[in-house]
Amino acid sequence: MAFLEAVLFSSLWSFGLGQLTLVQTEVSVTGTREKSIIMSCKVFSKDFSKDYIHWYRQKPDQGLEQLLFVLDAPALNDLGGKKNKLEARKDKPSSTSTLKISFLEKEDEATYYCAGWLLAHSTWIKVFGEGTKLVVIPPDRRLDGDLFPKPTIFFPSVEEVKLHGAGTHLCLLQNFFPDAIKIQWKEKNVNTILESYQGNIIKTNDTYMKFSWLTLTKKAMDKEHVCIVKHENNKGGRDQQILFSPVKKEVDTHACMKKESDTLQLQFANTSAYYTYLLLLLKSMIYFSIIAFCVFWRTGIFSDGKIF
Repeated sequence: MAFLEAVLFSSLWSFGLGQLTLVQTEVSVTGTREKSIIMSCKVFSKDFSKDYIHWYRQKPDQGLEQLLFVLDAPALNDLGGKKNKLEARKDKPSSTSTLKISFLEKEDEATYYCAGWLLAHSTWIKVFGEGTKLVVIPPDRRLDGDLFPKPTIFFPSVEEVKLHGAGTHLCLLQNFFPDAIKIQWKEKNVNTILESYQGNIIKTNDTYMKFSWLTLTKKAMDKEHVCIVKHENNKGGRDQQILFSPVKKEVDTHACMKKESDTLQLQFANTSAYYTYLLLLLKSMIYFSIIAFCVFWRTGIFSDGKIF
């Protein structure tokens, strides 16, 4: 719970309640085994030169592990018996701390957090960034150049709007790597992040896919909305901003779906058919294995009417 409270405090700066904010803009960093990577942490504080910046990591289903901290001179750590495997630095002009991880190995995969201390109401509170996921790949793997999330969008149906007086914008993101991705929704030209829903990340061969959807009232559907996608391999390193045009009338909704979404719905249907085929194939293989086992078992036990 203490960790969750610390993360909560990292968002208080925007409301004027905090004096320290740490921003990790990189959702993930991918590195090759035996090579090195650098991840960064932008710090907003009263005096960055006096801030101790700590670095932690958290592996799946494990607790936080403190790695090292830096104030002035670069800090080094011989993690895992590798000399100077970790190096933390502070760049005062840009108010940024960096963590360099060398001699990468699969065991280094984790989410890495920067952190600092905030004095609030005579109490010291440790404030964390949002985290950056490290992904380590083997030297013989070559990543394609188009591993950014490919969006397919779906608009509300006429029946949904009539029945519920609300509509759902759905964004399907496919064929991306690595799996670390952040999806947010907002009204166009408004900075407030809206409450949305996230589907599970699904692995498809060597890439991933994910759903996200936003449910709007009938009145809110008159406005433009944007699905913002943060991913390591976005083109130009910029967030994708996928525009959902306003649905002003039910007839417009129908026309939009008919004219613009037929192809997208076909893609969605093909994807569903693909997974259905895989499930049926798996089911057939299980049945075949059971039948084969029974046949060979009977053959091995009964031969010429004798039991061996």
